[in-house]
Amino acid sequence: MRLVHHLTNHMKIRNKLYFSFIAVVLVPVLIVGVYLTVELRRMALDNAVDQTTANVERVKKRTSDLLKVAYDISYRLYNDHRLSELATRRYDSIYSVVKSYKSYPDFREYEDLYKEVSGIRLYFDNPTLLNNWEFLQPSPDVMGAFWYERAMKANGLIAWNYIRDDRNGQYNLSLIRRLDFTENNAKGILVININSAMLNGILSQETFETMIVDEYDHIVAANRPGQAGKTLADAHFGRDIADRSDGTFDTVVDGKKSRILIDTWNSADSLNGLRIISVFSVDGIVQEPNRIIRLAVVVISISILIALILIYGFSSLLTGRLLRLSKQFSRVASGKLDAALEIDGRDEIGQLSRQFNAMVGSIHELIMEVQDTNAQKNLLEKRQSEIRFRMMASQINPHFLFNTLESIRMKAVLHKEKEIARVVRLLGKLMRRSLEAGHSSVPLGSEIDVVKCYLEIQQFRYGERLNYELSIDPRAEDVPVPALIIQPLVENAIIHGLENKEEGVTVRIEARREGDGVRVSVTDDGAGMSAERLNEVKGHLEGPDEEGEGHRIGLRNVHLRMQLSYGPAYGLRIESEPGRGARVQFVIPHQQEGGLIHVRRAHRG
Repeated sequence: MRLVHHLTNHMKIRNKLYFSFIAVVLVPVLIVGVYLTVELRRMALDNAVDQTTANVERVKKRTSDLLKVAYDISYRLYNDHRLSELATRRYDSIYSVVKSYKSYPDFREYEDLYKEVSGIRLYFDNPTLLNNWEFLQPSPDVMGAFWYERAMKANGLIAWNYIRDDRNGQYNLSLIRRLDFTENNAKGILVININSAMLNGILSQETFETMIVDEYDHIVAANRPGQAGKTLADAHFGRDIADRSDGTFDTVVDGKKSRILIDTWNSADSLNGLRIISVFSVDGIVQEPNRIIRLAVVVISISILIALILIYGFSSLLTGRLLRLSKQFSRVASGKLDAALEIDGRDEIGQLSRQFNAMVGSIHELIMEVQDTNAQKNLLEKRQSEIRFRMMASQINPHFLFNTLESIRMKAVLHKEKEIARVVRLLGKLMRRSLEAGHSSVPLGSEIDVVKCYLEIQQFRYGERLNYELSIDPRAEDVPVPALIIQPLVENAIIHGLENKEEGVTVRIEARREGDGVRVSVTDDGAGMSAERLNEVKGHLEGPDEEGEGHRIGLRNVHLRMQLSYGPAYGLRIESEPGRGARVQFVIPHQQEGGLIHVRRAHRG
């Protein structure tokens, strides 16, 4: 893999395109083409073999039905006592012989009744009989024939042979069987000729060349004209096929590559059987697939040639533009920053050319300025953050201090109560904490103390109209938070919660440890906000700095400080519905162990 990677890295783009075409297109096409060619030829041959097998089975069945007729006739004649009496009787005159022949017309009746047989004759050694082409005296030549001698020794078993008929000199497939006559222990040979025309008619319906062959390779029937009567050798079949039994074999017939299917027919009572041979030319079978393959090869070759021409053209355009770009890079590398490259087009190369020109135009300045810019930027961000922290923290005090002092003044004038001393002490404590707001962070517990002081003072101001609850998780008290981060939220809840609500409001402050840190929420059950008003407040939090926003400066103050401290994801989340109050919450990304303390404070009446 490394070698291929190394070689392709050092290969020209044009050669890469050629290589990609060969690897991605040409090789898969060749593999698929070879596979489909082989499969198409195989399927054609398999279909031919299947068809041939079915044909041979059909021929075998029809041939068996035809030969069974001759077998049934031989069985009847084997047990025919009238035939036995006629053949073994010693006749004293020609008249008596003719009379006996006339009284036994069975051979002629069988021939007339069954078209499957074309002749029946009996060879029997009885000098008193006359030869009438049905009952024959066996001549020395007949008695010396192989089929006659074997039938005599076969003990009644049937033999099937292709032999010459003495009556007309024609050869027929014949059933040969010895008949045993009880009188004088005499024996005769029965010969039943099979109708060759019907046998050939069975084969004539087959598509492929089909023939029936006896045990001595004589072709007894065939659907190819001129084949019947020949041997397999005369029909140009090799000895390797003549010696074969059942199966499918490849051979050469008449100089053509062929496939041969051989199936043997044999009955239980036969000495021998017949072979059914079907032959088909492989070239003939695959002729149509070969034509399709040749057509596909021509189409694929033309397509590949066109693709090569297109790849050559595209690669020339591509490499030419890249060479121009490479030369320009070399000029810039040599220090010629005034170089300008003009390559048209909106593709990647054209875009790269335009970016290259822009880069060359500013690269010198960027090299000199980048370090100074980064240093100044870091210093500016640091100073700006410190200033914004201090400015936003200082925005809270004047407005709150004015209202508080006005409330104390009015309370003192009207009531002159001792409780004013406690409120003044709380106010002093709150002012001292406010002066320390410039620190970047304080513990959450300290921030809650400030909130308690503020709530006590506001409760002093509003009386029974204000109640509050604190629910603080002790595990969160040591978590550092920005100074004065909760008090503005409480102030906002009191001011807006008491608007248009004479019966008062309850403010609840919660700080709980959760999976993502410490979640702080400030909730009131005041008048709430409409959806339009809520969207306006949320928009103000994310909007630009504005002057004269009144009391809303507290929410924006806290929102910006949270984002500056922890990131854009850690701002305020506001929820509100008309008549159901509002909730403002934020998350401090910190976790600690501990329990939960729930503090509830109400107006002391």
